[in-house]
Amino acid sequence: MGDQFPKVKVAAVHAASPFLDREAGVEKTCALIAEAAAGGAELIVFPETFIPGYPVWIWTHTPAQGSAFFIRLYANSIVVPSEATDRIGAAARKASAWVAVGISERDGGTLYNTLLYFDDSGRIVGKHRKLVPTCVERTVWGRGDGSGLKLIETPFGKLGGLICWEHSMDLARYALTSQGEQIHIAAWPAGSAVTHDPSSGVFDDLTEAAARHHAAAGQCFVINVQSCLDAATVKDLGFEGRPEMVREGGGWTAIIAPTGQILAGPNRDDEAILHAELDLSLIAHFKYVSDAAGHYARPDVLQLLVNFEPQPIMTPHFAADLSSHDIQGAGAGEKRSEIDPPHSEHRSGTRKRETAP
Repeated sequence: MGDQFPKVKVAAVHAASPFLDREAGVEKTCALIAEAAAGGAELIVFPETFIPGYPVWIWTHTPAQGSAFFIRLYANSIVVPSEATDRIGAAARKASAWVAVGISERDGGTLYNTLLYFDDSGRIVGKHRKLVPTCVERTVWGRGDGSGLKLIETPFGKLGGLICWEHSMDLARYALTSQGEQIHIAAWPAGSAVTHDPSSGVFDDLTEAAARHHAAAGQCFVINVQSCLDAATVKDLGFEGRPEMVREGGGWTAIIAPTGQILAGPNRDDEAILHAELDLSLIAHFKYVSDAAGHYARPDVLQLLVNFEPQPIMTPHFAADLSSHDIQGAGAGEKRSEIDPPHSEHRSGTRKRETAP
């Protein structure tokens, strides 16, 4: 009879964030989790920085003009873990659903563009920080590291994700593909709501091209999810009645098969929850043609080096625990460093001594 491949019902949430309001954003997220789960979703995905909303002003204001908005973003960003993440986790647990939600994360004095993962028991099981904030995003967010490129094991397959223009980083995409990614989350903002030409579909076209290409190139399902902007956000930004700058709506949300075909959507402008059932046996159909991390790879020609280690800004360096004998010995002609490196033999109890010339 052979192996049976799982099926999973997923939901892509296309919605507007309560702008720069963490508490309202968490409340809306929890309500949408319940709504999506009522439709049968076992995996529910939200857009880039859904809480507390995407910093649209970085594209429309000077840094000086945007400073007041940044203070609000800083104050409403999410510490992980915190009461805010506890509430989202509780909603995931109640819904018996896995959840991925984009947040602006605050860690110390720096903000990060983060994709946060919860399992169906409400535990935080993964976190990906955008590796390189795009263009003027660097005025509000710091850089992530490779620790967020590890896949998440779920009962229905291997889950990974990237944020917005990370999809132009072919090596980042292949880092996920090479681990056997089966379901990919592509999180974006409402880019098509911020344009000098409302009739232009450039951002939507680029999004669609990136999402469908990753599905085919990585032989995986892609849940491409974007937000939209509501009237309150447009007014808050100061662009009410100026659609040539910022308009209501925006976004391109769809669920895509490994063949590149669209299973649900695309949805634009209006709030909606897209549902689809993913049959992971479809991956095997496309692997027959091309397995980018297997028979269609050429490791003798091309290989990828990935650093999955976190990159802390500080590594403890411990002072040596000197005894009076050590001090006397040094005075008798032995010299030593006053501070041993963290992994020196002294720390394991078998310290070497150096003899002075």
